[in-house]
Amino acid sequence: MTTVAEVSIDRAEDRHRRRWHILVFLAPALLVYTAVMILPLIETLRLSLFNVKDNQSFFVGFGNFQVLFGDPRWAASFWNALRNNFVFFLIHMLVQNPIGVALAALLSVPKLRFGAFYRTAMFLPTLLSFVIVGFIWKLILSPIWGVSPFLLDLVGLKSLFSPWLGKPGSALIAVSLISVWQYVGIPMMLIYAAMLNIPEEVLEAAECDGVTGWSQFWKIKLPLILPSIGIISILTFVGNFNAFDLVYTVQGALAGPDGATDILGTLLYRTFFGFQLQIGDKSMGATIATVMFLIILSGVCLYLFAIQRRMRRYQF
Repeated sequence: MTTVAEVSIDRAEDRHRRRWHILVFLAPALLVYTAVMILPLIETLRLSLFNVKDNQSFFVGFGNFQVLFGDPRWAASFWNALRNNFVFFLIHMLVQNPIGVALAALLSVPKLRFGAFYRTAMFLPTLLSFVIVGFIWKLILSPIWGVSPFLLDLVGLKSLFSPWLGKPGSALIAVSLISVWQYVGIPMMLIYAAMLNIPEEVLEAAECDGVTGWSQFWKIKLPLILPSIGIISILTFVGNFNAFDLVYTVQGALAGPDGATDILGTLLYRTFFGFQLQIGDKSMGATIATVMFLIILSGVCLYLFAIQRRMRRYQF
């Protein structure tokens, strides 16, 4: 007969074997993630504490950060890029995400016809290359050969047309709205999936109480999808402060006109690799990358420890 102690030992050995089994399957992904993400991050943080002179690297501590925030030239470029980045993020938060929630609410209507077609059409731009999106929108908004003046003329609004991408006051808004057009499908699909996950019993109980239509959305559905909205918000924050590709495609590395669309990603690119007459500076580029990392880390920690805890009560 098997004793209780032998059974406990066998169970412990089984758990030990299962743990090694899991590690074997996690090892390839862990190695790739470490090589692609962790090690470059550590090297970037290390490089920001060093400087290079006469091909010799020497430790300067926080000297590069003092230059970034203290030197008038560097400080002006950095604060301009950071301010533009916040505007870029706010436009996505105030335009992209509300539109995504509204589209998801419309697509979740049970009697909606051609719902699958609408979902596919609205999500399709997110699958396009940013190079294609940027080039197409440059053609559309061009005052010389673009179709925008013609389309506005058809509805009698040609007087409202302006070279939005070429004016400092409107260039950043125009680029942000192009990005909104491309990526609005992501919050739409995430919110749509969250709405489908709401138990039917809750909605049926609301209908029995006379809560239907948009009243049901505001009083029942919206509070239940707040955790998903929080996740979308933090993903928007991380994505926007990592943004580079669309701005580079539409406005180039200089992020014109006159730095009006310059964000941290384009500033990092010019600083690290150099551009035209500007010589690349790896140490200062790593310093800007480190500041970007700290900004993103602060936003994520704020969400995880201050916001997500308050939203858990809405989760099933």
